[in-house]
Amino acid sequence: MEVEEEVKRIVEEVKELHDSAASFISSSSHQELTLRQKASSVDASVRRLHSTLASDKSLDPKLVEKLEEDLHRARCMLADGDLSSFLPSKPQGRFVRMFLGPVNVRASRKEIQLKVKEEYNSYRDKTALLFLFFPAALMILRSYYWDGCLPAFPVQLYEAWLLFLYAGLAMRENVLRANGSDIRPWWLYHHYCAMGMALVSLTWEIKGQPNCVQKQRGVHLFLQWAMMQGVAMLLQNRYQRQRLYTRIALGKAKRMDVVWGETAGVDGQLWLLCPILFILQGFQAYVGLLLLRAALTGVVAEWQVIVCGILLVVMAVGNFINTVETLMTKSRVKAKMKKSKSRAELNHTS
Repeated sequence: MEVEEEVKRIVEEVKELHDSAASFISSSSHQELTLRQKASSVDASVRRLHSTLASDKSLDPKLVEKLEEDLHRARCMLADGDLSSFLPSKPQGRFVRMFLGPVNVRASRKEIQLKVKEEYNSYRDKTALLFLFFPAALMILRSYYWDGCLPAFPVQLYEAWLLFLYAGLAMRENVLRANGSDIRPWWLYHHYCAMGMALVSLTWEIKGQPNCVQKQRGVHLFLQWAMMQGVAMLLQNRYQRQRLYTRIALGKAKRMDVVWGETAGVDGQLWLLCPILFILQGFQAYVGLLLLRAALTGVVAEWQVIVCGILLVVMAVGNFINTVETLMTKSRVKAKMKKSKSRAELNHTS
């Protein structure tokens, strides 16, 4: 019978395909294991040579500088190409494990990793606009339609959006770190603090009349700070990403690297970004201290005010320390580049 023969033929084809697939997976797994071992060995050799160059004082400084640059380029090639997926991955954070469980979020192909980064950048661009316009809309409505007194629901809706925003950023940045990005741990901790503050503020009763202006003083200042933060985020997204593309083209950064709260721009951009960042950090600390004073003096005697005030001060201090460390690192790199340039000019003239 034709149908019976057709069924038998299909069953045989499925068996053959199954055997071929099993053989392919077995051979590819063996090749993958070999590549992982070789990649780990080469990566360890690069790190060992870096340590040797740093500790060996008998070598010529010019030679050491050249060898360090060569090793840095080799390290970028190792960590930024298709071979990066075979290097030992960073341990996934508790945040990812808490929401996703013991799932491997490291992409096996570089193009998939880069798509994850592109989606992260797109998320930041969209949320930066909302970070600016959401509090601005609340302040405008407060002045023209709500008689200077914010209703509770719009403010709590904004706080719920902040919780969603920082949870999304923290999840994406944990995934990026697992895929080889250089995001500093502080920014993850910063987002955890911001998530905690948004969650606590959702339980904070927004009081109205009488004496609405005094009771909502902390909320008003926080909305003003949020608008300034939105402007800073837009500037960082625009200028610093252009600088990062230049560093990637020069082999000084990996394609999976991102910018986030860093002062990585060129000199002209630093004159614009640094004052804004420091003003934001100072204003953030001021809002936190104002909330603590309001709680301690009995103006708004609620535990949520104390927690939000402490978290704001902690985030402001952490942001300030991280920014200063970035500036110091940039200054050392710039001095080293000037020193190398002067040596090259001296050798050329001689």
